[in-house]
Amino acid sequence: MSEFDYDVLVIGAGPGGYVAAIRAAQLGLKTACAESRETLGGTCLNVGCIPSKAMLHASEYYDAAANGAMESMGIEVKPKLNLTAMHGQRTDAVDGLTKGIEFLFKKNKIDWKKGLATFQDAHTIKVGDESVTAKNIIIATGSSVTPLPGVEVDNAKQVVVDSTGALELKKVPKKMVVIGGGVIGLELGSVWNRLGAEVTVVEFLDQLLPGMDGDVRKEAAKIFKKQGMELKLKTKVTGCTVKGKKATLTLEPAAGGDEETLEADCVLVSIGRKPNTEGLGLENIGLETNQRGQIETDHDFRTKVDGVWAIGDVVPGPMLAHKAEDEGIACAENIAGQTGIVNHDIIPGVVYTMPEFAGVGLTTEEAIEKAGGDKTKVKVGKFPMMANSRAKTNHEPDGFVKVVADAETDRVLGVWCIASVAGTMIAQAAQAMEFGATSEDIAYTCHAHPTHSEAVKEAAMAVQGKPIHI
Repeated sequence: MSEFDYDVLVIGAGPGGYVAAIRAAQLGLKTACAESRETLGGTCLNVGCIPSKAMLHASEYYDAAANGAMESMGIEVKPKLNLTAMHGQRTDAVDGLTKGIEFLFKKNKIDWKKGLATFQDAHTIKVGDESVTAKNIIIATGSSVTPLPGVEVDNAKQVVVDSTGALELKKVPKKMVVIGGGVIGLELGSVWNRLGAEVTVVEFLDQLLPGMDGDVRKEAAKIFKKQGMELKLKTKVTGCTVKGKKATLTLEPAAGGDEETLEADCVLVSIGRKPNTEGLGLENIGLETNQRGQIETDHDFRTKVDGVWAIGDVVPGPMLAHKAEDEGIACAENIAGQTGIVNHDIIPGVVYTMPEFAGVGLTTEEAIEKAGGDKTKVKVGKFPMMANSRAKTNHEPDGFVKVVADAETDRVLGVWCIASVAGTMIAQAAQAMEFGATSEDIAYTCHAHPTHSEAVKEAAMAVQGKPIHI
């Protein structure tokens, strides 16, 4: 009989944690998962990825009906917004998916330990009043909103909110300011912009969507401006005062200069996320975090403490649900004595606005930098969505696909796209890159017609200067 209660105990039931628990159980390991929320699924399923997509999808329908897109296709409607019902379909989606994970826990005989977990030693955690031991403990506690000094979030008042509060607004604000031009801010800003809010995005950097390809970032500014958002780039928020149901922000140029003020009915603070490591009792096991508050691991997700592993948003790398899921599977397999691997060079990223923005691999700028600054060592093929037959018939002309390849070997280094279904299209690129594809491999792969994905083929053909439809 084992000296431990469990072979594996996972702290956190978000996309990384619950997936790690399920995979460990599938591999025959006695598994438990500690989670303090009332429901499983972590930030992603409860207040992040899933509910935001439910609101994005519903608001797209409303926008299409309210702003003439349907009329152009011969459908005449006069929509009326029922925000309560829109929130209802969001909570229904969340409820169904979180219950689905609870079912999977029962199916795989995973014990759910309800409460906050704190390390007592490297093999013992305390959850509530219970102490539980495990041979292996996986830290998968995710991340939380990064606070902005001088701007105090109070979701209950619904004036200054974070991403969680922005999903719960009881009415459409007349004027909304989004602090941060990254993925979350643009997605939630898009929701309320479509529903009638005047949205201003304030971003410290000179372009939106940091980390994405330069061409994508430039195009993003054009698209969001066309959709009615005001952009204040190279601008820093220095303070916020709230009086009643109004907020007043003080802004100044990022490079320094005269201050200005901006009033809003709602301010969304969305400047990033930070790892959830506080309160875990890491000091009890001699485990320190790095300067960014992350837990360092080796290639197999082991920490420096024997028997303690870490995955997802608490370790270095992009804070993405699918990255955490893959790490959860790989970590469980490594614990079971198998070989679990995640290729961190091929982690796609998606912004679920309309159109969607997606990319995988190196940006053009990164590829050139990796080539020692020699632009001749990188070849690029680009194809506009307005020349794609499916996008044209669907009245979705915005965007393009861009393939970045090594000029000598033709191996694909990165793919970037803006399209209504870019998030789905990018999977093809990621899989091709996983198998070491060249642009020619993609170009000579038959794509169904008419589909948005033909734009990937054409962009690959453009690397060699031979696209057909431009």
